[in-house]
Amino acid sequence: MTDSVMNWLPYAAYVAPAAWILLRLGRSKTRRQHAAMNAFRESREAGLDSPASLHPVIDHAKCIGCEACVHACPEYPNHNVLGVMRGKAHLVSPSDCIGHGACKTACPVGAIRLVFGTAERGVDIPEVKPNFETNVPGIFIAGELGGMGLIRNAIEQGRQAVDGVKSYLGNTRPVPKVVDLLIVGAGPAGLSAALAAKASKLDYLVVEQDSLGGTVAHFPRRKLVMTAPAKLALAGEMQFKETTKEVLMDYWQNVAKRYQIKVASPERATGIKPHSDGTLEVSTTKGVRRARAVLLALGRRGTPRKLGVPGEELPKVAYRLADPAEYAGKRMLVVGGGDSALEAALALAETPGTQVTVSYRSESFSRAKPKNRARIEDMETKGNSRVLLESNVVAIGKEKVRMAQGGKEFDLANDYVIVCAGGELPTPFLKQVGINVETKYGTE
Repeated sequence: MTDSVMNWLPYAAYVAPAAWILLRLGRSKTRRQHAAMNAFRESREAGLDSPASLHPVIDHAKCIGCEACVHACPEYPNHNVLGVMRGKAHLVSPSDCIGHGACKTACPVGAIRLVFGTAERGVDIPEVKPNFETNVPGIFIAGELGGMGLIRNAIEQGRQAVDGVKSYLGNTRPVPKVVDLLIVGAGPAGLSAALAAKASKLDYLVVEQDSLGGTVAHFPRRKLVMTAPAKLALAGEMQFKETTKEVLMDYWQNVAKRYQIKVASPERATGIKPHSDGTLEVSTTKGVRRARAVLLALGRRGTPRKLGVPGEELPKVAYRLADPAEYAGKRMLVVGGGDSALEAALALAETPGTQVTVSYRSESFSRAKPKNRARIEDMETKGNSRVLLESNVVAIGKEKVRMAQGGKEFDLANDYVIVCAGGELPTPFLKQVGINVETKYGTE
């Protein structure tokens, strides 16, 4: 036996295991790439190729295909939002992306940027600076109104926006009987901002047109709320990853009670204008309030998007579902194709004796989570519901709804209509205040 062979003998015991590990890793990577390609193809074939909100755009000239972004996504491995194909990362399932932004942070070569909208579909976003201040001095925006609908992101923005407010207030003088900060909205961003304001010993007040929790408070009962751990001032880490509306609302209410958060409700802000002493005068449904700074933590769904059809003013039409039991035994029409619409339909379908029809103008439920899409398909298969894709409501009557589908019109027997078509950005309110609104077409 030669000396060179003798020299390698001590290492022979390690070669086979190492080779086996490399082989397994190679096969695992190949399987992941096949899964990414399948997810990409299925999304395109189903028409689910449009991201709903903030989403990543990958620079393939920089991407090294390391899969760091794939594994950083909080939706992984349940959903293949990102995947590596042909050595580069891709947004393989755009409709599953809900704007976590973890992929950008994880990328070691800076190949990812986060954008709103696409070249084909614009998204209206108020113009804000890095410190969350708008073009109007003293007015700040955080949360869903600024495009951050994800609960964790809204909470983070609410807390960080108060840092911007503190810097701004440092350059102004206190005014007797005028609060330092008026927070408009008591949803995730507003509650987080209130806690941060209290922790910073600011004189603050929250005004809320409805109730604590904002949009979340009006989700259907037992709705799963997808969130992630987030930091609240004073209360600390909020350790939820997937929980129900009821659990999350109980937590927020307990936090608000424990730290004695000041909320004036119901009270809706109707206008903002500068006061002669440099403060801001906020008109509300209860009168006029003055503040040195204002944080708008409004939800984009505060103004429901309407259908604009005859009969929509009838009392049988609602824009959210609070308690499915109220409609037991009724003939229901749910209009919309997002998660809120599908979850409302599912909740109604589970109510004894209720007949449910879902109407959506597109050919697929492109903005809904896969779990909800699968449940809707199963619901229709069981025969206790009906799905009308590529359909529109023409008119609403007391006992029927006029529908259009495939170039034909027909009447649908109906008791109640739930419209879940999303919310409209309160553009008139923002323009009245003087805040610039931009339409983003795949831009940051």
